[in-house]
Amino acid sequence: MSTYYTLLGLEPHATHEAIEAAYQHQREGYDPARVADLDPDMQRLAEARSAEIEQAYRTLHDPQRRQQYDQQIGIAKRTNPNVVARRQLTPRERTMVVIGGLVALGLIVGMWIFTGRGAGVEGQAMGEVNRPAPEFTLQTLDGNEVNLAAYKGKVVLVNFWGTWCEPCQRELPALQAANERYAEQGLVIIGVNLTDDERTQGRSEDDIRSFVAQYQLTYPIALDQDGRVTDSFRVYPLPTSFFIDPQGQIRYVHVGELTLDDIIARFTELQLSAMVNETP
Repeated sequence: MSTYYTLLGLEPHATHEAIEAAYQHQREGYDPARVADLDPDMQRLAEARSAEIEQAYRTLHDPQRRQQYDQQIGIAKRTNPNVVARRQLTPRERTMVVIGGLVALGLIVGMWIFTGRGAGVEGQAMGEVNRPAPEFTLQTLDGNEVNLAAYKGKVVLVNFWGTWCEPCQRELPALQAANERYAEQGLVIIGVNLTDDERTQGRSEDDIRSFVAQYQLTYPIALDQDGRVTDSFRVYPLPTSFFIDPQGQIRYVHVGELTLDDIIARFTELQLSAMVNETP
């Protein structure tokens, strides 16, 4: 279930300070200067995501709104000595709260569907771009290093994900299947875990390791410990995947859940394109 808490990468009983920190972290990622050179589809997705984040923050930042929202989504009443007891709502006020809650939930569902993160949503955005992929070297979950530059000459799929992200979980079988079928043919898949966000939610590398083992993933899992690689790729909603051609150019950005057909289509296209360009 998507909530304002999952949108900001928080647990339901997050402190006020944690809400502030998560909001500032998300807001920096959607600075207008960062999305100005994206294609129109990606800009619209970024704007929609930014609107969701602002709505979530306005609700969770205010103690009374947060308590009302928690009741709407079925979270048990929190006991916080810093929150002053409030008077009982009048019948008219209760009616307005219910109406406001329904409107808010409608906005969440609408934004969720628009940005392609709803369960069963078809046709998530696959934007075509042509810009150099940011170089990076990251430690992997097994203690080695992965260097993007080492894979020049191959088609590389860089997939940004987190253990809390349900669409990320749903696409893992497709990523693993593509790795098993096409690794020997030149496809490289790198999963970049947003490890700084994992820590914010109280998860450790051991938790990530258990998650990877559960899904039996064999492609490298890189740990973005400080968020720099995520920022350099201008990642917005999760999951976001980048298809990089053999020349090191990002050719496609896919926002949302990948299917095996998506991966095969892009890999085949970029591989054939590289072969044509090499022909004298």
